[in-house]
Amino acid sequence: MWIDSHCHLNHANIRDLGTPDELIKAAQQVGIDGMMTVCCRISEELDELKAITAANTNVWHTIGTHPHNAGETAEKAFSTDDIIEFTKNYENCIGIGESGLDYYYNNAPRDAQAASFRRHIQACIATGLPLVVHTRDAEEDTIQIMKEENDGTLKAVMHCFSGTDWLADQALEQGWHISFSGIVTFKKTLELQEIAKRVPMDKMLVETDAPYLAPTPYRGKTNQPAYVAHTGQFIADLKNLTEKEVAKATSENFLTLFDKVELV
Repeated sequence: MWIDSHCHLNHANIRDLGTPDELIKAAQQVGIDGMMTVCCRISEELDELKAITAANTNVWHTIGTHPHNAGETAEKAFSTDDIIEFTKNYENCIGIGESGLDYYYNNAPRDAQAASFRRHIQACIATGLPLVVHTRDAEEDTIQIMKEENDGTLKAVMHCFSGTDWLADQALEQGWHISFSGIVTFKKTLELQEIAKRVPMDKMLVETDAPYLAPTPYRGKTNQPAYVAHTGQFIADLKNLTEKEVAKATSENFLTLFDKVELV
């Protein structure tokens, strides 16, 4: 059993592969038993994600503003209380995010990213839902904000991990999870592969981040949830485990972290 812990089924760049329903069916046919499709713009995506998850078994969604969009007027209008209220009204909403800091592209002012990030963390603490964290070239500020806002109850996953040993250590020390995408399968990501080797199996998730970052042997193609097992198998080889062991562990971790999930 595999669970794709992070994908974007409604993304424009994935539509050439099929509708969300078709992508979900294709994944199920190769042993992907569940997936979470992640929100990047509250103002535009929530109803679409609600429709996708309502129509499909074992597909869930989040609510959140991506750091790229944190400066947009429509997204800045959502308060912590608004996010909390949305989580109550959307049955299949099981997490908050993705939210965080991205200093690589700086598509939004850094102060707007930080303010949005804090609102999301506060909503997580109020609801008990996990935070899906996006961080790129902003490790120290990301951890600082998370620690400042955390009351000791924050649950989180560092999504699409491609960071440093320091970031991995900081996350693990706080009890947070780390999710690996197809990046870990790339030939030149040797440092990331070493990090994957030492991340405890009880803190590891796998994801596609579809339509981005397709794993080897599909690198360069549009990614989809059906490919998550390739990342899982690569990690199994790294850690001298069986595919079955990694599938079981990462799926159980997902269900533990996103404990609102009821797997059918």
